[in-house]
Amino acid sequence: MTQTKPDYSFEQIAYDRGFSRVVGVDEVGRGPLAGPVTAAAVWLNPEHIPDGLNDSKKLSAKKRDALFETLLEIADVSIAHASVEEIDELNILRASHIAMVRAVEGLKQPADHALIDGNQIPRGLQISNQTIVKGDAHSVSIAAASIVAKVCRDRIMVDLAQQHPGYGWETNAGYPSKAHREALQNLGVTPHHRRSFKPVHNILYQGKSVSN
Repeated sequence: MTQTKPDYSFEQIAYDRGFSRVVGVDEVGRGPLAGPVTAAAVWLNPEHIPDGLNDSKKLSAKKRDALFETLLEIADVSIAHASVEEIDELNILRASHIAMVRAVEGLKQPADHALIDGNQIPRGLQISNQTIVKGDAHSVSIAAASIVAKVCRDRIMVDLAQQHPGYGWETNAGYPSKAHREALQNLGVTPHHRRSFKPVHNILYQGKSVSN
């Protein structure tokens, strides 16, 4: 089975329907035990679409970083987050949708149509939209958003890893790797851990927590 790469067809269909500014929207960070959930919205100039756009998970870190810098230069890019506190208060799905809406609202020029990765429309999104399952593998705009969101969030976790060494966030980005789970047991829970997530909740219930 041949692997398809994302293209501009979803965007072109939307423009043919009369929309004037179509953006791709994606989020990263639903699964980690720590850190925010991060979303990005990206408008691509059809005459300046970078080569190599693809689902961020299919690209090397070096390639993602290079595309990230290129996109910041030639596209309208907006990045937004929902905090650990919001995740714990609302739930991760709702928080990820809030981050997506914030990303769309943060664009330099307003969009009138959003291509959204997944199968759910974020509540509160005020513009026309279309959900696309595995959208980062089908739409270059969503692929761009997936790259931007992942690079940004990974860098946040590297910074947090320096403040809280031992959890391996610089490599696991807060996901529940074996080393991360062992560190939770041995070092306790930091303020950046999601207390509503079961592995973290269970540690708290045992009474191990790290302040600051």
